Amino acid sequence: MAGWTTTDIPDQSGRIALVTGGNSGLGYQTVLQLARKGARVLLAARDRGRGAAALERLAADAPGGQAELVRLDLADLASVERFSAGFLADGQGLDLLVNNAGVMAIPHRETTAQGYERQFGTNHLGHFALTGRLLPALVQRPGSRVVTVSSNMHKRASGINFDDLQAERSYRPWPAYEQSKLANAMFVLELDRRLRAAGLDLVSAGAHPGFAATNLQVTGPRSGGGGLMARGMGLATRLFAQPARDGALPVLYAATAGDVHGGEYFGPDGPGEMRGRHPRLVQFSRAAHDEAAAARLWAVSQELTGVTFEALTAS
Repeated sequence: MAGWTTTDIPDQSGRIALVTGGNSGLGYQTVLQLARKGARVLLAARDRGRGAAALERLAADAPGGQAELVRLDLADLASVERFSAGFLADGQGLDLLVNNAGVMAIPHRETTAQGYERQFGTNHLGHFALTGRLLPALVQRPGSRVVTVSSNMHKRASGINFDDLQAERSYRPWPAYEQSKLANAMFVLELDRRLRAAGLDLVSAGAHPGFAATNLQVTGPRSGGGGLMARGMGLATRLFAQPARDGALPVLYAATAGDVHGGEYFGPDGPGEMRGRHPRLVQFSRAAHDEAAAARLWAVSQELTGVTFEALTAS
């Protein structure tokens, strides 16, 4: 792994990959590198216009690359269901699912289409539902992978607040974000445990970008009641954040490297995992390894999304 860069990505010809939030930031860089290596990439975006613009940019950045735009809104479980049903109806398998899309530190509490707190609903529940619905396509392809993007800020969350999971009684932007990223981390590990128990040839791994300049600074702590926070984040991003192309390296390693195992977590190799020119194996927090809490989160997530991961129980 030492010194790994995008030049070390193995040939991806014949592989089908889906990257959520693929129109910008980490998602775009992930799509770009996969396309350059020969994968057929589905660039999933919530906004059709932004997705189309990203596809045009990709045509210039990766001439000859195979990429197509799909509309997918992780904040709407009906959108997840529609997309997944259409994909499965085509009968094609899926080699790689990168759960990347997200929102961060929304100043005031907002909700998803189904009424769930938007950060938890988008970052965790949307990807939980998407993974579960696409599991039949993933198990069609031996050696397929699910890579879920968390954040080093998941380590600031001591646990999942099951008593106020939707932050209806008390909402604070950053703790809500940290909890959603802890949920991502727990999902990586719990999915890995269940895949192993079912004997399925599918890897669940995690990654985080460190402090990277991505669209989260736009879609998260924006102006309007959060103007001071937005300006502070913008200044910090300009001064300290690494480019999205570097932040995407741990994601790309988890998605393509030959020595990745289920339950592993990758981040930047620099001090504090904030920046880095290469990916390295890092550690989830102790809270992420709480198996009882992860099993409870799984059960609650199934109830809230209506997605039951039937491929796990049927194997």
